[in-house]
Amino acid sequence: SGCGRLDSIPYQPEQTPETWLTIQPFVTLRIGAEETILVQPSSTVLVYLLGLVAIGVGLYFWRIRGKHRSRAWWGLALLLWGLGAVLAGTSYQAFSYEIKCAGRELCAWTSWWEILYLMLSAASVDAMMVAEAYSCTVGKWRRLMSAYALGHAALYSLIVLVGALVPIKFMISFELLLLVAAPNILILLVLNGWRYYRLKDPMDLALLGACLWLGITLGAYFLYLILDITHRLWARGFWFSENDVLHIGLILWMIYIASVVANRVVDAPDYGNIH
Repeated sequence: SGCGRLDSIPYQPEQTPETWLTIQPFVTLRIGAEETILVQPSSTVLVYLLGLVAIGVGLYFWRIRGKHRSRAWWGLALLLWGLGAVLAGTSYQAFSYEIKCAGRELCAWTSWWEILYLMLSAASVDAMMVAEAYSCTVGKWRRLMSAYALGHAALYSLIVLVGALVPIKFMISFELLLLVAAPNILILLVLNGWRYYRLKDPMDLALLGACLWLGITLGAYFLYLILDITHRLWARGFWFSENDVLHIGLILWMIYIASVVANRVVDAPDYGNIH
């Protein structure tokens, strides 16, 4: 019964299956006698492309990992990110009508596809923190960063599961995901900036660039959202949403990680002074 409660959260403002299709573009796919409604087709292409690129970069890290645990953790982080993107694209975009609206009087606000996306996305950011623990710290600091990241992932997953089963809307929101991920990104930004200031290591410069790129991408997403550009363009028959801004920025971010970060990341030797 707890799983069913998730469907009880209505979309705000309330949408019927009919009105759902008036607030975003869609196409009807016919497979034999069956019809499937595909929502936001262009956005679907972008988010699925992001998922495939992330999975590909994750596999690339695994292929070049050698003995470096930092690269292995980067590989895991990007695999989780890619799987999360595919889940998000399925429920937020491509099959949102089929998952949230079909056969209902009112459309649901979220789904278990999105719950899994939230947990995978947070786990991805925490895996990046473990990766940087191996590449940028040693000794007790490495252990502390790793323990923090694993505990952080477990705690957030628990919060999301409670939010889904009770349900509590804010606990399963994208906004909370960003609030939870923000401290990790800030920690990595400070760590890489401090290390590059002290050591002038190209690896830290590359990682610092990755943190800044991610921050700029998220900033562009929120600016586009706040200015309500999506609805202005949609009123003119052109669909390019804040999610498209986010996904294009993240695809370029993944390419940057593969081309600039991957081969520079190495484990810090676990002896001598702590970097």
